[in-house]
Parts: sequence; C-alpha cells; structure tokens
Amino acid sequence: MTSLDKPTEDTTADAEHDARAVTEAALFEAFGGMRGMIETVLPGLLFVTIYTINKDLHLSAIAALAVSLVLVVVRLVMRDTIKHAFSGVFGVAFGVVFAMMTGNAKDFYLPGMLYTLGLGLAYIITTLCGVPLIGLILGPVFKENLSWRKRNPGRKKAYAKASYAWGLILLAKCAILFPLYWWADTTQFGWVLVALKIPPFLLAVWLTWVFLAKAPAPIDVFAEMEAAEKAEEDRKAALAAEREEAAGGQHRREP
Repeated sequence: MTSLDKPTEDTTADAEHDARAVTEAALFEAFGGMRGMIETVLPGLLFVTIYTINKDLHLSAIAALAVSLVLVVVRLVMRDTIKHAFSGVFGVAFGVVFAMMTGNAKDFYLPGMLYTLGLGLAYIITTLCGVPLIGLILGPVFKENLSWRKRNPGRKKAYAKASYAWGLILLAKCAILFPLYWWADTTQFGWVLVALKIPPFLLAVWLTWVFLAKAPAPIDVFAEMEAAEKAEEDRKAALAAEREEAAGGQHRREP
C-alpha cells in the first residue's frame, strides 16, 4: 500500500460509516427505537398480567387502555412525536371493544393479529407490484421520497429484500398465533403473544439495516429541489441585472 492509497481507503471507510449511521438513525425514527418497543409491549403485557392474576376482563382491558393513554400524555408533555404511542392507543381501543363485545378475553388481541396479517400481506403484495412497502415508509425519512423507484435501482432492490423479509416474518408470526388463538387458553395465548412482540420485530429491523447498509446512498430529492430553486432565483437575478445594465446603457446613449 502506498501513501496515496490510505487516504482513499480512509475516506471510503468514513463514507461507509456515515451511511450506516444515517441508516440506523432513519430506522430508529421510523420504528420508534427502544421507547417505541416499550409502548408496543406494555399495554398487552399489563393486560395479560392482570388477567392471569384475577381473570377480570374489564379490569385488564381498562388498565391496558389507561396505560396507552398515559404513554400518549407523556409524549405530549415531552413535546415528542406521538405517532407510535397514538397508534398503540387505537390498537388497544379496538382490542378492548372486541373483548367487551364478545366477552372473550382472547379477542383483545384479535385486531392486532388481523393487522399483523394484513401488514404481512401488504409487504409481499406491494413488493410483487414493484413498489415495496418499506420503501414507501422509509423514503420520506431518508429524504428520497420515491426517487429509488426509477433513479436508484440498487436501493429499490434493497427495499424489495427488506419488504420480503418483513412480510415473511410477520406471516410466520401469524402462522404461530392464529392456531393458538383457537387452541390455547387466554393466559397461555397472551403470554406467547407478548413473547413474540419484540424478537420478530428486531429481526426484521436488523435485516432491513443489513440490506440498506449495503445499498447505494439515497438521492436527497429535497436538496435537489432546493438547489433547483436557488438556480432559478440566480437566473432571474442575472436576467434582472442584465436588463438594468442594458437600460442604463441605453439611457447613457440618449442625447
């Protein structure tokens, strides 16, 4: 290795490190990070814990809904984004309604299971249609919007792999949960569902990070639009200056 090679290698390594850091930050923002996982797990965990102790459907449901609302309030007080906690409130609320209507505590989990099934199918179907769902989710986070569809094929391929991974993982989770919904009792089913909240999610996020870390860098369409706007402003300013100069020259030539 010559002395000229090392700076190039260092620069490449720095660029790869920056790309990985950007990918990690984007995934953290999109999926909520550790706090988002806690907000996802806590209501269901509280529900199954209380139900395991006293078999009281109403108390379990009210406690789960209450903690979801508390999580939203905490986000609001801290002036943080509420999208993860707020979506959790809707999920818990639907679960409470289902369970109260049927009187079956297992139905508290049914809306979430149906959502998981639908989401898993959406990841697969959108990828087969050439518009992988994970790209639609992460495109705005990376400030690339839909530029990856036609202008960045390597990135589109990475999004397709990640979407297939998400879809297959979620469908595998459903293949475990739906039979248990019919066969297992409420307590057993609830604990299995809570146990399956985080590991599949972490696996899907990790695979997404692996695929995107090796993909080409995103095209910042917002920066492109800003540059185009600035260029247009500079062009108009130059034209205005030319007109003023021409008008001044004509004025000087008049007798």
